Amino acid sequence: MSTAAHDQSVEAVLDSCDSDPDGLTTAEVERRRHEHGENEVARASDRTAVDILVAQFDSVLIWVLVAAAALSVWAGHAVDAVLITVIVVANGLFGFVQDYRAEESLESLRELTAPTATVRRDGQRTNVQTTELVPGDVVELAGGDVVPADGRILAERSLEVDEATLTGESVPVSKAVDPVAAEVPLAERESMVYKGTNVTRGSGEVVVTATGMDTEVGAIATELASTEETDTPLQRELDSLGRTLGVGVVVLAALVVPLLLLRDTPPVQAGLTAVSLAVAAVPEGLPAVVTLTLALGVRKMADEEALVRRLPAVEALGAVDVICTDKTGTLTEGRMTVSRLWMHDAVVDVDDSGVEGADHDRVELLARASALCNDATLDEGDPTERALVAAAADLGFDVERLRDRHPRTDEIPFSSERKWMGTVHDDVAYVKGAPEVVLEMSARVLTAGGPEDLTAERAARIREQVEDFGDDALRVLAVATTEDAAAVDEDLTFLGLVGMIDPARAEVADAIAATNRAGIDVKMVTGDNARTAAAIGTSLGLGSSVVEGSEVEAMDDEELRDRVESVDVFARTSPEHKVRILRALQANGHLVAMTGDGVNDAPALKNADIGVAMGVRGTDVAKQASDIVLLDDNYATIERAVERGRAIFDNVWKFVGYLLSANVAEVATVFVASLFGYLVLPAVQLLWINLLTDGLPALALGADPESGDVMDRSPRDPGQGIVDRQMLGLIGGFGTISTAVILVLMGVTLDGAGAVTPYVMTMVFTAFVVLEFEKLYVIRWLRETPTLSNRWLATAVLGSLTLQLAVLYTPLNDYFGTVPLGPADWGLLGGALAVAFPAYLVVALGVRRLAPRTN
Repeated sequence: MSTAAHDQSVEAVLDSCDSDPDGLTTAEVERRRHEHGENEVARASDRTAVDILVAQFDSVLIWVLVAAAALSVWAGHAVDAVLITVIVVANGLFGFVQDYRAEESLESLRELTAPTATVRRDGQRTNVQTTELVPGDVVELAGGDVVPADGRILAERSLEVDEATLTGESVPVSKAVDPVAAEVPLAERESMVYKGTNVTRGSGEVVVTATGMDTEVGAIATELASTEETDTPLQRELDSLGRTLGVGVVVLAALVVPLLLLRDTPPVQAGLTAVSLAVAAVPEGLPAVVTLTLALGVRKMADEEALVRRLPAVEALGAVDVICTDKTGTLTEGRMTVSRLWMHDAVVDVDDSGVEGADHDRVELLARASALCNDATLDEGDPTERALVAAAADLGFDVERLRDRHPRTDEIPFSSERKWMGTVHDDVAYVKGAPEVVLEMSARVLTAGGPEDLTAERAARIREQVEDFGDDALRVLAVATTEDAAAVDEDLTFLGLVGMIDPARAEVADAIAATNRAGIDVKMVTGDNARTAAAIGTSLGLGSSVVEGSEVEAMDDEELRDRVESVDVFARTSPEHKVRILRALQANGHLVAMTGDGVNDAPALKNADIGVAMGVRGTDVAKQASDIVLLDDNYATIERAVERGRAIFDNVWKFVGYLLSANVAEVATVFVASLFGYLVLPAVQLLWINLLTDGLPALALGADPESGDVMDRSPRDPGQGIVDRQMLGLIGGFGTISTAVILVLMGVTLDGAGAVTPYVMTMVFTAFVVLEFEKLYVIRWLRETPTLSNRWLATAVLGSLTLQLAVLYTPLNDYFGTVPLGPADWGLLGGALAVAFPAYLVVALGVRRLAPRTN
């Protein structure tokens, strides 16, 4: 009913609700409660601890590792099986701790809503739980109340409601009794109030027209419930990698067994060899390294005012190529500020230090009048009036002391019909309100030479100035005074105009420019009016071309897909419009991050590839629908998060290339050697190599700092996957070089022998380890990471080398089947490193040419 009540008269609405101004009877309330249910919006169930834990194992790569552990048990490699199981469980628990902490942090951000409402029942005023309201109840509202249900205005006294959480409107809306046209958008339905919005001033009575899931908020909740969670690009790519590895392991085993059988290898031994190679081909440490890298990113982003609710989301931000952002509080400061004054033929710009030039006496009089004809303080009250108080304080007024010296002796409160308010201070009265109304009440205008008659020509100039202020998206108030306190509504002296705006944040323009340089398109999608949106968009470099929600509604999907590519500012948008804009961008192949704070933003946040909610102004519904919560509500934090996300992907890319190229070299070396009858690298040595390379050094890669060019690149194409042409070139090239160098080294150390001795095995084993660490630094160079920028990596490499020496020179060599190496042997290994290094560099240069171009 709420969608139809705004265009009906009070009498018609009361009749359709079968109610009257005295409210319902208790018996009728009970009957309607059974019919309509509780006045509650069904909330999406919170993720339980079990849900969060189970989600950590929902990955194809994890299941490939589980299969590898099972094969290891079958093959008798208990150490392998235990190691893989420990990695899988530890990885799941680590991810669980991170996500669970994020949910706890989110819980601490939630705000309490009004638990009770004042209603008229049985002809009496009474307080009831908001959940007990039913359609037809008459509710009394006052400043500070949270509107408990959708309702039609019956009466109002200067009633203003902040509807930003529902409509995106940046200033409170004055409410009125008169019906409005049926086709007006939600933000302009002055005859209605909506559940979850806030009364900022005045009072009124409304008849409830909709409760619970039938309210505007309920409609949004219904849409949210029908939206499924989406995987991030990294999740999809790791799943694809897991499937590829799974298929590759099966193919490898199918190839190895027949070849070994042809060489008269016993069937059991052939099967065990195939299983060993299959297990060696799986990068056991990859899930743990990915999780740790994402967790490190989460911690860094938390220090930068961004709370990540899902670990993979921290990287996904780095892949977005479109950011759709709300205006109020995200691009702007979220508070009204006086930015411009006009006194007869003098425009004064106001900055943080006060007033620049002009007639200071007239400026002070205008500020004094604005502060006295005002019900707000610096911290409380209507946002527009608070802006006036702040401007007076910036000009040096102690507003509290000023009001003590000039006490209010009478007042005429603001009303939506009058559109002005007046206050009397002994023999002087001040008036402020809508410029056209105050002009009609004025007979004179204060000029630089004193009061003069307000001629038609002077009035026309004032109207032109009001238009000019409006073109710059300023909210304009007129201020006047009289020394005849008995005639507050006539014979006034017009003092001037005050222009206010919710200004753009100082750092946002640079942040948008940085994201543009990174190949990311920024679009403002707001519920605010077109004029304000255009002005803010122009000031931030987004352009002045605006498409309104009504135009979006009139377009078919094909036309909208075309328009979203060329328009960067959308105004007067409803939740449905935002979702359509989002889906049009996604249909064009874009990866989209959507920001929002209100209930109206929740469907778009949940449908977006990455939903970013505001932590300060954000509603509980918006936070629940998001992947990331900005604790400072600042767009510049998004730009930093994008940079962090790209750096994380760089690190993931580096260690995926590092691990897979190592595994390819291991499998290729063992496979090729076996074809010639040589069995090198037994299972325990393969496991040790994986421990050293997949272990601390790979984990330390997650702490690599971002490259200097990370924000100069175009967004990566999520459709290509992490194993793209560049990655395949790296894996194939580096794997081939490592295999060739090690096979040559094996041939040299064999020296014509017919079997692999412990010495040969030790040389091949150690060559693998040292070559991997050399290759590691080449891969970092390939991604333009400074060589000595990660002390954790240097420590990990030294620690791993120390462990390798322990395997060679301590009693552990009996277990690993190794022998101590002499200086000549280390010289031979040094020669292998010297041969491999330039070859690695040549491959790296070739791979770099396949990298995405920078902007």
